[in-house]
Order: sequence, then C-alpha cells, then structure tokens
Amino acid sequence: MLTRKQQELLLFINERLGKDGVSPSFDEMKDAVGLKSKSGIHRLITALEERGFIRRLPHRARALEVLKLPPGAGEQISTLAVIEGAREQPVARRAPAMASNDDGTISLSLHGKIAAGTPIEALSDPTRSFDVPASMVGSRDCYALEIEGDSMIDAGILDGDIVVVERCQTAENGTIVVALVDDNEATLKRLRRHRDSIALEPANAAYETRIFGPDRVKLQGRLVGLVRSY
Repeated sequence: MLTRKQQELLLFINERLGKDGVSPSFDEMKDAVGLKSKSGIHRLITALEERGFIRRLPHRARALEVLKLPPGAGEQISTLAVIEGAREQPVARRAPAMASNDDGTISLSLHGKIAAGTPIEALSDPTRSFDVPASMVGSRDCYALEIEGDSMIDAGILDGDIVVVERCQTAENGTIVVALVDDNEATLKRLRRHRDSIALEPANAAYETRIFGPDRVKLQGRLVGLVRSY
C-alpha cells in the first residue's frame, strides 16, 4: 500500500514519461506533490523503488522507469531511457498480465519447487499455473512457488505450501524474500542487511543463518501470500 504522497509522485512521474519521455527534475517533483525539500522527494523515490514501483536506470541522468502502477490507476505504463539529457521517444507498454478467472481468482505461473532449507538450483521456466484469490495479488506482478523443506516453519511456512511472490529487486530488512545466490541457487529466507553483508535467515533453530557479500545475492521477489492444502 502506498501513501498518498508516494502515489501522487508515482502518477506524476508516469504522466511526464508518457508526455515527453523525460523524467521530471527533483524541483518539478517537489512542486507537483507540495513538498518543501528535495530530500523529501529522495525519500519518496527510495520508498517507491523499494516497493518495486519504479527503478533507477544506472549510469543515466534523470532516468527512472515505472514498473507498475497502484490499483485503479489504469494499466498503461510509460518507460524511457535518458542519457545526459538526451531524449528518446517514450514507449508505452502494458503492465504484466496474469490470467483473470470468472470466479474471482487469478492464475499465476507456478515455477516449481523452491527450497526452504538448503538452497536448490533456481527454477525459472513456468510449467504449471496455480489459482489464487485476486485480492491477494491486486495489480502486482506475481508468481507462485511450491515450498520444499522446513527451514521457515517458525514463520508459518511449511513443506508443500504454495507461496505467492511479488517480483522485485529490493526489499526492506526483515522481509521474507526469494534470494538467488551466486546466480544459480534460489532459497526463501528472511532478509537482513548489515553494512556490506547480506544475511539470509531461516525461521527454524535447526538451520544456520548464511551471510554473503552483496554481489553474491540477487533478490527475485518478496513473499506476499501463502496457500495451504489440507
């Protein structure tokens, strides 16, 4: 859920990208949402980035990309690429599609099993689909994974559960995430950052926390829901 100021800024950025393909300046953003300082805009942008709504394009001046919009804001997203003030034409794209069903559910790609114990090789090719309540997903870009293992049982995540994961590349400390380790192993753990290290914490005292350098871990998503069959 976004705050009012976060949503106002997100929609303003998307509008400007759709209009002329250039991100607004911090001064323009400040005026648009009624803030007095650029530091406030920086905090809003960081929050939007952490929640997966935008991303900053690396090595590019004033370059932002809108990844998704909040519910009720429409589906058309504007993207751009800007280098040192040079402009490219904006490209309209559609928000990631997930199949909606008549019974109020959404069919998500089920990417196979992910370890909640020892990391296993990442599964990236969807082979099946899994239906979840539409309210669990909203407008977020999500996929489903089947849990294998017991390292997250104290967080209420059991072997055989289906977890719903929102695609993202950043997450706040304490968030349960899908982490890709060394580009070939994926695991579901709680994220902790400390200085220049990343800890992947289990929720089972029988397992140890694993600590990595930041270049060894890439986030693939964060947990937003769980479905259990009895």
